[in-house]
Amino acid sequence: MAERRMFAKQLIDSDLFLDMPLSTQALYFHLSMRADDDGFINNPKKIQRMIGSTDDDMKVLISKKFIIPFDSGIVVIKHWKIHNYIRKDRYKPTVYEEEKKLLTLKKSGAYSLDTVGVPVGNQMDTQVSIGKDRLGKDRLGKVSLYMSGIDEIIAYLNSKTHSNYSSKTSKYQDLIIQRLEEGYTVNDFYTVIDKKFTDWKGTDYEKFLTPNTLFGTKFDTYLNQKINLSKNKDVFEQVLEGEISIEPAGNVDDSEDSESGLSIPL
Repeated sequence: MAERRMFAKQLIDSDLFLDMPLSTQALYFHLSMRADDDGFINNPKKIQRMIGSTDDDMKVLISKKFIIPFDSGIVVIKHWKIHNYIRKDRYKPTVYEEEKKLLTLKKSGAYSLDTVGVPVGNQMDTQVSIGKDRLGKDRLGKVSLYMSGIDEIIAYLNSKTHSNYSSKTSKYQDLIIQRLEEGYTVNDFYTVIDKKFTDWKGTDYEKFLTPNTLFGTKFDTYLNQKINLSKNKDVFEQVLEGEISIEPAGNVDDSEDSESGLSIPL
């Protein structure tokens, strides 16, 4: 097996790649460096743990279609043939023939998973196992259509709040799909998460940093809310930075509204 690996700049310099978190990019490079001569890796979880990346990093790579997962736990670098050309005298064919049979090689040099007649199972914990008898074909089709965005949104929320919400949860899927069909974008979800994290972090409202609250009927309110960035600073910090001044007793301004209760977060 060849010891050197190459990377095509047209891919790693693309906005699609560079917009991913640095930890996700690092995982991609480490997986690529340890792949066999056909781009297959049989221990992606071990590599993930070794470099300290998370399951969300793996999910982002899958949802962005930089790697292709198989039911066996093996993954393949989708653009392997674009990155690397290995001389025949140094090339060692992969031993994962069964997985390779499921792939077709496009003219561009990218692998494509041929799913015709292939049962779709639980691929790297990212595929949604949904019974058609329970959800119906219409919802199943919507979940399939929006799954990439759902994975990205839940992964971003988890990374921001250090939580472990699952993109497979039907309630979370339904809320995200409703908002997306109303015309909101994935970036709008990022904005809501960032704003409410800034607003509620370190307060009694932090417990409301959940998909049910953030992506519900108040989504538009949260999206357009003006956030006071100094809200979570203590008074001493604000005085030092000149954001507020100390007023004499009796001249305190009580005009600013305060949150009135935890049952209806704003």
